[in-house]
Amino acid sequence: MHVYPFQGEFPETIEEYLQHGNMKCIAFNRRGTLLAAGGSNGTCVIWDFETRGIARELRDKDCTAPITSVSWSKYGHRLLASATDKSLTLWDVLTEEKIARITLQQTPLHARLHPGSPTPSICLACPLSSAPLLVDLNTGSTTVLPVSISENVNPPAPNSRNKFADGTPPFTPTAAAFDKHGDLIYVGNSKGEILIVDSKSIEVHAVVLIPGGTVVKDIVFSRDGQYLLTNSNDRVIRVYKNILPVKGSGEEIRKISSNNNGYESRYDKLKANGASCLVLSCELSDAITKIQWKAPCFSGNGEWIVGASANKGELRLQIWDQAGRLVKILEGPKEALIDLAWHPVDPTIATVSVTGVVYIWAKEHVENWSAFAPDFVELEENEEYVEREDEFDLNGYEEKAEEVVIDENADIDIETSDKNAIFSDLEDSVDEIDFLPAIPSPDAPDEQPDKCLESSSKLEDSNHSGSPSSMDAVQNGQAIPPASSPMEVDNSTAEDPAEGPNSKRKRRLSAKGLELQQAEKGKKPTTKNKSNGKSAKSTSKQVEFANGNSSAVDDEATEDDEINIDS
Repeated sequence: MHVYPFQGEFPETIEEYLQHGNMKCIAFNRRGTLLAAGGSNGTCVIWDFETRGIARELRDKDCTAPITSVSWSKYGHRLLASATDKSLTLWDVLTEEKIARITLQQTPLHARLHPGSPTPSICLACPLSSAPLLVDLNTGSTTVLPVSISENVNPPAPNSRNKFADGTPPFTPTAAAFDKHGDLIYVGNSKGEILIVDSKSIEVHAVVLIPGGTVVKDIVFSRDGQYLLTNSNDRVIRVYKNILPVKGSGEEIRKISSNNNGYESRYDKLKANGASCLVLSCELSDAITKIQWKAPCFSGNGEWIVGASANKGELRLQIWDQAGRLVKILEGPKEALIDLAWHPVDPTIATVSVTGVVYIWAKEHVENWSAFAPDFVELEENEEYVEREDEFDLNGYEEKAEEVVIDENADIDIETSDKNAIFSDLEDSVDEIDFLPAIPSPDAPDEQPDKCLESSSKLEDSNHSGSPSSMDAVQNGQAIPPASSPMEVDNSTAEDPAEGPNSKRKRRLSAKGLELQQAEKGKKPTTKNKSNGKSAKSTSKQVEFANGNSSAVDDEATEDDEINIDS
């Protein structure tokens, strides 16, 4: 086993949720920095998993059907989406352009891009009621994969009643998956068999029999390619150890197949080859409830296996270790689960419920004060502290740190980057997409502020009354209310849709303010306001303002200002 920084850690609680329409499926990119989700309206959404913000929204006008699966290319440049309208759509993530779109004869439940190419055009599709297909997205050609090996050399013709409408036999597979580099394809069928097929020659090299002989619903590889799990109809998740080398598995299985020649039938030979490919490691099940499992997968480091309950009305996850011991049970809202994905690096799980919400499960955060002060010690109860004699002296004893000898003339390499231990089994690419640049989208223009602006300009010169009816008209977007307080919203700023709630409020100038403004412009100030009557009136205004009658002050001040200007 490898030692990872988060070994022994797994999710504990729902940290937050993501919602953008009704989501149906999810998938992380290779680094776990981006999360793609397919919606019920044919839209693919990509979240920046660090900021939880939407980085891309891929819309296809030709597809409005629900998305059944999403798959990233090796370095994150392309995204494949399968839909219930029998379509496969390949997207360029950076440019948001549609590279290819083809339509199959059956609805693809799952589709995965070839993991060996940086810009793949080959994908593996698992239709609803037919054999899995290798699809060339550039040309639209399809290759049907074999689904069964007969024990007899000349098998009897199957009964026509047991055939599907397209002529395929009744033991059509329900799952298929590439190995780590795409050299081999592992196909499961309804007879409880795993067929190991060469992805280039489409030849079956080995067969692995699953105990129980029931329908294989899921086949999933770990990130490092060393383990494989199957989910069968007998309510058991089985974990297998991959004996074949991760790199060059195609060449190795061809050597094994060429050496095993001492068998009476081809089927016996294929079973012997299968014993040299996979070894059963453990079986996982719920011995009490005997529930069916949905969307099982490995953790990012392969140390843990998670399976979700397929029962309706509950979001329940169970986590096991590689030895088959149950280590954690997670329970969420009363919503059935649709899809699940474990983060490639962190102990984080993303799940999709029937409501279309993406729940993020993470480890519960605990305050670690020693991270801020290494000598900090948590105490269960108060203890008496005896200070040193010179502890609080100005020139207390200080331990001298050992001097580190640094060669200042040594050359520093700033070009070579250290390899990340978590991705040591993967090839690093300079062109890999870890994050997507944000593209701001302009807001839709609002016509209502323009109408308000026109109506307010027409009422600019008229006398306003602060009646309740006029206030109701303003709330309906018909007019601007009169100044009912000393702080009145300026028309231009209040009606500007760009400023919105951050618009500033301006005070209306009084008679004295107008005099000062005219004095600054070099005009002679008016003397009408200096009369005894006006001064008495202004005194009464101040008294009224102090009593809170601000509306009367504004109205009278406005009338006086108009008289002064006209004179």
